[in-house]
Amino acid sequence: MSTPTHVDQLEVRVFPDARQLAVAAADDAADAINRAVAARGIANVMLATGNSQVAFLDVLTHRRDVDWSRVVGFHMDEYAGMTPDHPASFRRYMRERVVRRVNLGAFHEIGGDAPDLDTEAARYTALLGHHPLDLCCLGIGENGHLAFNDPGVADFDDPRDVKVVELDAVCRAQQVGEGHFAALDDVPTHAVTVTIPALLRAGRVLAIVPEERKAEPVRRALEGPLSTECPASILRLKPHATLYLDAGSSSLLAT
Repeated sequence: MSTPTHVDQLEVRVFPDARQLAVAAADDAADAINRAVAARGIANVMLATGNSQVAFLDVLTHRRDVDWSRVVGFHMDEYAGMTPDHPASFRRYMRERVVRRVNLGAFHEIGGDAPDLDTEAARYTALLGHHPLDLCCLGIGENGHLAFNDPGVADFDDPRDVKVVELDAVCRAQQVGEGHFAALDDVPTHAVTVTIPALLRAGRVLAIVPEERKAEPVRRALEGPLSTECPASILRLKPHATLYLDAGSSSLLAT
């Protein structure tokens, strides 16, 4: 078991490997879901996509102690102009790794191919308003982003809950590196994303961050300045958040 430490108000847990990280994070996610269901009969849950979330989602969706029919699911972002059947679509990712595995009460998708993305952002904002999040499970990008809130567009006091953003070069290169696109020119330049205040408004926030390629953004988030230049640094001010690291992602930390 990992012994939790704190960086400012953020709880940080470090595990020997990604599998132990995934199991521990799934334990805490299931607990948060079950507490919400016990209290209100429903749990509103937002989940992240990306290669770093695969093991966690695999463990979580195999939990049999969760009444999935009482879970209303959301995701964080979708590429502009992308259809849900595209191999890199986050809607497809969620359908394959969550929706088809468990009997959710509902799952609400962001329509990246909607004819008017501002209207789509407003629609998703309204959904979030009707379903206050009990749990948000997110990752940290190679540029330190949370969801698609890259350094150039991140706003810790964003008045919006969902917005259309332009993706930066590091973010787009990560998508190529993870194998979702063959070349940088294939990666969409814009996306619809849930904003940082909306993500962190959840009653419980779990940041699931395995892999050595995340070591530098983790170091910047925990040891660098509190700044939108590393959007994940805002996690340090959130006592209801826990950051889960493994040997690789924690390898550049001073302690």
